[in-house]
Parts: sequence; structure tokens; C-alpha cells
Amino acid sequence: MASVKKGDHVTWKTPQGRASGTVVEKVTSTTKIAGHTATASKEAPQFKVRSDRTGKQAIHKAEGLGKG
Repeated sequence: MASVKKGDHVTWKTPQGRASGTVVEKVTSTTKIAGHTATASKEAPQFKVRSDRTGKQAIHKAEGLGKG
């Protein structure tokens, strides 16, 4: 999904099924969150999302996100 931007409502796969949430910000540098290191760059950005169900934040690659 190339057109992800802050405020978009998105979905992604988890081991428990599908999750949904809101894009908080575009990440363009290596960032640590919840014990995970996301290796993002300006050429390969990733997106910080906040889960609708738990309120927790995670970082996902654009291709792992769907509009929803």
C-alpha cells in the first residue's frame, strides 16, 4: 500500500487473525518500539500504527497494511 498516511485507518495480519488501527506516523529511520527494532529509511519507510483493540503501538511495512 503506497498511499498510507497519518490518520488512515488500516488493517494487518496477526497470529490471532486481523487487527485494525490508525496510522500514527511515517517512520523513516531505524526505530525501537516494544522490544522490536524497525529498520526503516526514506527509501523504504514503515508506519507506526495504534491498535483499535488494545491501544498499543507497533511498526509495520506498507505492504503489510490494508485500507480498512
